[in-house]
Amino acid sequence: MTVPAAPPPGSAGIPPAAHVVRDDAEALALASRLAAEFRAGAAVRDAERRLPHAELDRLSASGLLGVTVPGAYGGAGVRHTTLARVVRILASADASLAQIPQSHFVYVNVLRARGSEEQRRFFFGEVLAGRRLGNAQSEAGTRHVQDIRTRLTAREDGGFLLTGEKHYSTGALYAHWIPVLARGDDGELWVAYVPRSANGVTVVDDWDGMGQRTTASGTVRLDGVMVPADRVVPHHLTFRGPQLHGAVAQLLHAAIDAGIAAGALEEAAAFVRTKSRPWFEAGVEKAADDPLLVQRFGELSLRVRSSDALLAEAARAVDRAEADLTDDSAAEASLAVAAAKVVAAEAAVETGSALFEVAGTRAALDSLNLHRHWRDARTHTLHDPTRWKVQHLGRWALNGTRPPRHGLL
Repeated sequence: MTVPAAPPPGSAGIPPAAHVVRDDAEALALASRLAAEFRAGAAVRDAERRLPHAELDRLSASGLLGVTVPGAYGGAGVRHTTLARVVRILASADASLAQIPQSHFVYVNVLRARGSEEQRRFFFGEVLAGRRLGNAQSEAGTRHVQDIRTRLTAREDGGFLLTGEKHYSTGALYAHWIPVLARGDDGELWVAYVPRSANGVTVVDDWDGMGQRTTASGTVRLDGVMVPADRVVPHHLTFRGPQLHGAVAQLLHAAIDAGIAAGALEEAAAFVRTKSRPWFEAGVEKAADDPLLVQRFGELSLRVRSSDALLAEAARAVDRAEADLTDDSAAEASLAVAAAKVVAAEAAVETGSALFEVAGTRAALDSLNLHRHWRDARTHTLHDPTRWKVQHLGRWALNGTRPPRHGLL
């Protein structure tokens, strides 16, 4: 099996003709092949901030962005266990590139949960054709992350007017459609799916984070954007009952962290095997035979294995809950994902830092750009505080208190 070739990069223009993935096995095989391709240029892309337009067109052409489209609409409808592994595989090669479609999958899921039949048919067709969804969700300068001030105002013709400014809009620069989280006249949360090229939409490439450099997680300005009624989804209804919105979104973040940890460990091992000198007191010919290094690699391997195991269990919990969604199954899925996210975040930060401890002074050369693993881990793990996930795990363990339905757990 080969990955379908993509045409030259088109930024967010006409996407490449997309292959349609058949099943979970094909999705995993494609992810592994693409990861091998993306890994080769990851260090240079990060160091020079070369935006991955060509790589994203390759990803679109592969069909991986359509794997969560249900079978009834022509997609593979892969399990969350498969989706988490796909993202983890990609993140082990290039963490920035793997984060870009995180919102894509989240907002495909919003359509699955709350889209009308007509909206599903239209947007799932767009996704299967290779078109990418970005996001315009977070805002700066507000009281907290759920203080959304972007407004979706009803018009007399039945449509809406969208006005506001968003930050940390990962994927918007590369998107064909930008899902925008806004409050309607009723004060409730809605998602408006807006074309990247729509009048009044401005995407500013002003992301300058120390890590995740090529995610283009910049600003989106919305100045009186006209939105037809059939492009708006009642997201607030998601949280009126048991839901997996937060669990799915956080599962993908955990997969990115687990991938960063695995990638850092793999690169550290390769460096020690091929470039490191042994410490003279070890009395060995090769650094890889130093018993203290062997011990440390064993400890780091335990961190990576633990994060992978909890990620897999969390994904299985989400799959179980999706098959039988109740308050209990949703709570179990959210808590399992919370545990996976905490451990994966710790593993990513520790492994990205320990790379230098085990590889030695030469690994600190800026020209090698090995520090990108730690920078990516430290930046991505700031997405939302793991200390609150530990709180919810403790409340459940001690008092049987279910986690809240706020979409971040």
